[in-house]
Amino acid sequence: MSEKSSNASTEYDNAGIEAHLSELVERIMAEARSQGADSAEASASSDRGLSVNVRRGEIETVEYTQERGFGVTVYRHTAEGVCKGSASTADDREEAIVETVRAACNIAKYTQPDPCSGLADAQLMATEFPDLDLLHPWIPEVDTAEAMAVACEGAALGHDSRITNTEGASVNAHVGSRAYSNSHGFIAASSGSRQSMSCMVIGQDNDGMQRDYWYTVARNARDLLSAEEVGLTAAQRTVARLGSRPIATGRYPVMLSPNLAIGLVGNAMSAISGSAQYRKSTFLMDCVGKTVISPHITLREDPLIPGAMGSASFDGDGVATRAQAFIENGVVNNYVMGTYSARRLGLATTANSGGVHNLHVDARTLPFDDLLKELGTGLFITELMGQGVNLLTGDYSRGAAGFWVENGQIVHPVEEITIASTLQDMLMNIVAFGDDVDLRGNVRCGSVLLEEMMVAAG
Repeated sequence: MSEKSSNASTEYDNAGIEAHLSELVERIMAEARSQGADSAEASASSDRGLSVNVRRGEIETVEYTQERGFGVTVYRHTAEGVCKGSASTADDREEAIVETVRAACNIAKYTQPDPCSGLADAQLMATEFPDLDLLHPWIPEVDTAEAMAVACEGAALGHDSRITNTEGASVNAHVGSRAYSNSHGFIAASSGSRQSMSCMVIGQDNDGMQRDYWYTVARNARDLLSAEEVGLTAAQRTVARLGSRPIATGRYPVMLSPNLAIGLVGNAMSAISGSAQYRKSTFLMDCVGKTVISPHITLREDPLIPGAMGSASFDGDGVATRAQAFIENGVVNNYVMGTYSARRLGLATTANSGGVHNLHVDARTLPFDDLLKELGTGLFITELMGQGVNLLTGDYSRGAAGFWVENGQIVHPVEEITIASTLQDMLMNIVAFGDDVDLRGNVRCGSVLLEEMMVAAG
């Protein structure tokens, strides 16, 4: 990132902040014991950040945040099960700790016993805490962030005369620390940073108006795309959508761009989550050992990748994370479970309290242009609208926009269409993924080609 300036703050006393938070959760745990909790867990956090938004070259908003707080959960063990009470506050004074723990204990007196509630088993607690390279503090001065956002928006506006307006550009920087402790004697703290920049612009021609956006995100500000590249990409995506033409209703091969492919993978992971299983709210009930996705696909997590957005050495219950495949060669190995959902199912936690960590898609993979050629004639979808995904039945129907493809070449943009199928068919009919892998989030995959979907023209 060429714009990184010397007048940005890179000082962050993570060691001191982590020590303070660790001491705080220890005080909370001691208070929970003194008030009679049979077991307890506490977490504390400290965060600060800056967000600067500009539009038409002028600052619209500047938001500086500095937040801290803690939460405590106490457990009261009875013959029928475990009663749970939770409370939180932003005040870490001694009297606030006493009152917050008292509130949690009072709540626990009135909750129904649950045999599945309580801490994770002691032997599962994390014992190794490798340096995952998650902390690269960078809080820029407002004028630095403003200059970056203005340059980003300017690059977009200057790309093409058809870019006629903008919804602005933003620069965001965040750094924070957390500590967690429980009655097993477990205590750990970690710190991390997240930086991002985004831009959205509006294009217009004789056929109407279109808008699109682009963004970059990283732990380290030096890994962000340049302001000019973000703005240029946003403009190029917007211009490409101008001149939309209709298509005939029918069944076509459909390719989803990486950000949408991530959503489809996320649907699959939600369907095999422990909470969906014990609530019986998924179309993939009792699916361990069954083929639920095209057999060339493996979905696995790798929680210890240095610098990755989803890396962590322990989950929200303090359980040590590990590399594992949830779906291997199309077959479900295990559900995605934290401690509570695992107990509800009579299984062992997979250390996923709070979600998965760096989910990889291993599959038949082609270069992007080759994936278009394999699509042949059909649709390349870049935007989906609406919430037409039913995880209980698998029904899938959403508004869409993208591009018509003929003989492996993008021909023209399309909009106001609806694509429909079932998640069961979509997952089983995945032909291949692209090599255009999106690394900006917790799920890592490229574009995905589906054998066929129903497409209704507007």
